[in-house]
Amino acid sequence: MPAFRDLPTRDLRGLPVSAQGLGCLPTTSFYGRPDPERSVAAIRAALDAGVTLVDTADVQGQGAGEELLGRAIAGRRDCVVIASKFGMVRAADGAFEGLCGEPSYVRAACERSLRRLGVDHIDLYYQHWTDPAVPVEETAGAVAGLIQEGKVRHFGLSEPSAATLRRADAEHPVTAVQSEWSLWTRGIEDEVVPACRALGVGIVAYAPLGRGFLTGRIRTTDDLAPEDFRRGQPRFSPAGLAHNQLLLRRLRPVAERLGLSLAQLGLAWLHHQGPDVVPIPGTSDPAHLAENLAAASVRLDEDGLAAVARAVDVPVHGARYAPAMLAMTGN
Repeated sequence: MPAFRDLPTRDLRGLPVSAQGLGCLPTTSFYGRPDPERSVAAIRAALDAGVTLVDTADVQGQGAGEELLGRAIAGRRDCVVIASKFGMVRAADGAFEGLCGEPSYVRAACERSLRRLGVDHIDLYYQHWTDPAVPVEETAGAVAGLIQEGKVRHFGLSEPSAATLRRADAEHPVTAVQSEWSLWTRGIEDEVVPACRALGVGIVAYAPLGRGFLTGRIRTTDDLAPEDFRRGQPRFSPAGLAHNQLLLRRLRPVAERLGLSLAQLGLAWLHHQGPDVVPIPGTSDPAHLAENLAAASVRLDEDGLAAVARAVDVPVHGARYAPAMLAMTGN
């Protein structure tokens, strides 16, 4: 595993983090059946390499993701910026039941997350999609109370609209917005990114490699485990994957010309979107971790960025989520 102790840092509105973080979704059952020991080893390898921002959520594995992260960081709490999320409610069988931003729920969710993580505070606590039934100001106020008590250090929002971000920030400063952003998901660029920059809010890009598609390793649904949730998402349907190979065919020669893998090109492009952007690719594979981290030091010149822009100037087939889940995001 290469050493990346000189990994650049970024500032999320006063919260210093590594320029690239680690998403923990692959350590849970969303992408198939994970190997817990391999996942713990991957998180520890990321910390060894200089990653400080590690992202999870209470909905991931119905708390199992937080428990696994707690195991992985045991004895190393002082070098980790823990980000977690609340607000997405799942039934005992794992079915999504809806969203909740009620203050009492926020407090209870935080207490559960703290126990699972085995820590006394969460560094960055996001509302995981906005509950349409509860004014975001009430939810922000609840997190502000947790911050006053020392149980949370910073408040974040996951996938808010620009208007929601401004309302929440007026109640309590928002440190970071976490939204899906990659070469095939760019919806935040028109309104949310400008709103973040007007307020000084950091931007954390989740699924920066298109949930694995932009690595070039997923060609058909046969490349996905039977229980992989991506099988139910339009972009990963047989038709979606077949159509979207065009994007990879256009990106691959650009990556080869620059001496990069497809994954490195996608991450380097995000790093060049601004000093306030922190991608959080997820992996439990040590080789992929090293490959991803190397992208943080890649420098793309104007010609390289223009070549990427030309390559991705094609329509993407399929929505990023199935209709019911997309409706929950409010976007």
